[in-house]
Amino acid sequence: MHGNAPYAGPSDGGTEATPERRRTLRRDLVSIAASTRELLSDEFVVGGEISDDDGSLRATVAVQPPAGSVVSAGFETESPELDDIDSIAADLAAGAVVEAKHAARDTHRVAR
Repeated sequence: MHGNAPYAGPSDGGTEATPERRRTLRRDLVSIAASTRELLSDEFVVGGEISDDDGSLRATVAVQPPAGSVVSAGFETESPELDDIDSIAADLAAGAVVEAKHAARDTHRVAR
C-alpha cells in the first residue's frame, strides 16, 4: 500500500449513525491504530477520527511518517475488511515505511 486506501469503498449514505454503530466503529478504529503503533517506531505518528458525513459513519486511521506524506485508510461501519484488523495495520505500517523511505531517498538525491 502506498498512499491512501479507501477500504470501505464509496459511501452509500444508507447506514444510520446509531450509538451502537458509533461504538463499534470507534472500537475498531482504536484497535487498528494500536496495532499499527506496535509495528512502527516512535517517529511515526498514528491517529484516527470518526466523521458523520451524509448520515453515514466513517473512520479514518492515518500515519504521519517522519518524512513524506500521510498514509491513511478509511472505513465504514459495515466494512468486511474490519474483520482483519492485523492486516489493515500491517498495510498502513508498510505504506508509511515506504513513504518515509521514498522521502529519505528524494532528500538524499537533492543533497548530492
